[in-house]
Amino acid sequence: MRAVWITRYGPPEVLEVRESPDPCPREHQVRIRVRAAGLNFAEIMARQGLYPDAPKPPCVVGYEVSGEVDARGAGAGDFQEGDRVVAFTHFGGHADTVVVPQDQVRAIPHMMSFEMAAALPVNYITAQHMIYRIACVRPGESVLVHMAAGGVGTAALQLMRSISGLTIFGTASEAKHDYVRAQGCTHPIDYRHADYFKQVLELTRGRGVDVVLDPLGGRDWKKGYQLLAPGGRLIAFGFANMAKGSQRRVYHVMRQWLSVPRFSPLKLMDDNRSIAGVNMGHLWESKDTLSGQVDELISLYAAGRIEPRIDSTFRFEDAVLSHRRMESRNSMGKILLVP
Repeated sequence: MRAVWITRYGPPEVLEVRESPDPCPREHQVRIRVRAAGLNFAEIMARQGLYPDAPKPPCVVGYEVSGEVDARGAGAGDFQEGDRVVAFTHFGGHADTVVVPQDQVRAIPHMMSFEMAAALPVNYITAQHMIYRIACVRPGESVLVHMAAGGVGTAALQLMRSISGLTIFGTASEAKHDYVRAQGCTHPIDYRHADYFKQVLELTRGRGVDVVLDPLGGRDWKKGYQLLAPGGRLIAFGFANMAKGSQRRVYHVMRQWLSVPRFSPLKLMDDNRSIAGVNMGHLWESKDTLSGQVDELISLYAAGRIEPRIDSTFRFEDAVLSHRRMESRNSMGKILLVP
């Protein structure tokens, strides 16, 4: 088995491809020969030592893979060798061979490539969970999507195209505006050269928005809350502001922690606003929920209603470049690793 290891906390150069014996599936498990694996910002933060859920180095991270079943343990459902599948791995996915419980695996249709399949689980389930289960976005509402050209941002824009009458604001650099418009964004905002807070208020004539999807954290959570109209919902699902550059900076991390706003239930009640948090890694035991959402997403893909956008694909040997690409904030859509 070949895998991309985080050898220690630090810049992308701490990544190293190592070989080890192939794992063997136990009861109710299947082994997958990986054809593509997704890279997420969580793995960047894990490498920098900013993701508390990740295993400590040396370790292999990675939440999602696609490939072919090549071995199965007793009681591993209906999966057979050669079946094309997508799976949740909850770390360990950046390897050419993984073993996972059979209930974390789903068959994929023949029209879906391995690259498309690997780009589906984390981004689209996160977006789907926020939009339909947590924020309960309704027709005619307004939504602010931060990092609109990223993996989750792209998924959110595509999924919300099925909700009529939405006005969607999306923060993205100017070079990405045509892209996010094509995905369904009504008003792209260049956060690098404009104050998105002021622009949203101007465009909404001071009303604000009904929903904010925020993976940034810190002061942006406070701004997002202040942008909410009566009955508005702020959904916090990441803390990207914590990472600056290619490795952890203690002073910057402390400043970000100190900038996290404090909310009181009395204040929420008085303002008629709500705040919710989403961490899909902490829903890992809710397999019925996750598996059901994957089934829905595969059906939406087969119907042509969603299509992951692949930004770039890197070989394991070029994993350093994949991390640099994500840290550059220049990517649009999903970054993949392939063995």
